[in-house]
Amino acid sequence: MSLSKIEELLGAESSLLSYACNTFPKESLHLPSSTFVDDVFAQTNRSPQVLRSLQTLYGHGRLANSGYLSILPIDQGIEHTAGASFAPNPIYFDPENIVKLAIDAECNAVATTYGVLGMMSRKYAHKIPFIVKINHNEILTYPTKYEQIMYGSVEEAWNLGAVAVGATIYFGSEGSNRQIMEVAAAFERAHELGMATILWCYTRNNSFKKDGVDYHVAADVTGQANHLGVTIQADIIKQKLPENNGGFPAINFGKSHPKMYGELCGDNPIDLCRYQVANCYMGRAGLINSGGESKGVTDLAESVRTAVINKRAGGAGLILGRKAFQRPVKEGVALLNAIQDVYLEPGVTIA
Repeated sequence: MSLSKIEELLGAESSLLSYACNTFPKESLHLPSSTFVDDVFAQTNRSPQVLRSLQTLYGHGRLANSGYLSILPIDQGIEHTAGASFAPNPIYFDPENIVKLAIDAECNAVATTYGVLGMMSRKYAHKIPFIVKINHNEILTYPTKYEQIMYGSVEEAWNLGAVAVGATIYFGSEGSNRQIMEVAAAFERAHELGMATILWCYTRNNSFKKDGVDYHVAADVTGQANHLGVTIQADIIKQKLPENNGGFPAINFGKSHPKMYGELCGDNPIDLCRYQVANCYMGRAGLINSGGESKGVTDLAESVRTAVINKRAGGAGLILGRKAFQRPVKEGVALLNAIQDVYLEPGVTIA
């Protein structure tokens, strides 16, 4: 996909391609590159086995050795019910098709459940990097709760050939303290076994919505969630793209500083995302933004917009599932490839 096509898809927001970020200067960030693992992680406490796993992730697929990641995540069969998730394209009730989509789209990795990867382990573990999602929220309990629980062991993730484990913490939820302790222990064990770690840093609290504004996606709130994620040594942070700011003063909790809402973070979407990157140890842990739900005909434009914002902010890529698998396979592959094109396009620069 050409730069002109990217500009066309951005439409009225084509100025995102030329916006100059005046908050955290790009020179202060640790930006994705072909030598990112050497430049950043080789200095850390990560073992040689973890470095090898990270390089396996960064060195696979169309974005291999670019410093960027394109990951296919499909755990919605648990998180959103299999019926609701796979009804638009029922072939994905078969776990093999989940792995095949990631391979056909030349993703860096596939991130999905113990069940899916365990079922397909011997056939595909050596063909595409596996990321095992080790905890989930299930919605069969009534009334619905938001509670991440473990579905298996880190050891079993290693046994089935995973190069990384992924987990979610619902920061701000009633069970967040337990989730932090469980995931921190799991990540420590994963590093001991030589696997990389990816944290879904989501916020969840009914009080984060106030006066009609949803601050679950505020830059200050999600930025702090990211900072907690890297504190427990997540190598990669998955976060929703920020949509606003000022969650702490609006809800009247936590701690904030006036510079967080001006000098360090403007209103432009790239500024909001850069604040998230800054809270990932200035990019030392890569920020991958999520693709969100499928809305149909606008999916391509929305995905390209997210990729442009993430890349120009200094992020490390996209982790997109529903927009790809809830459509015919060829269209799903084309959409994932289009997103990858944004990261391969030299004309889309760091702001």
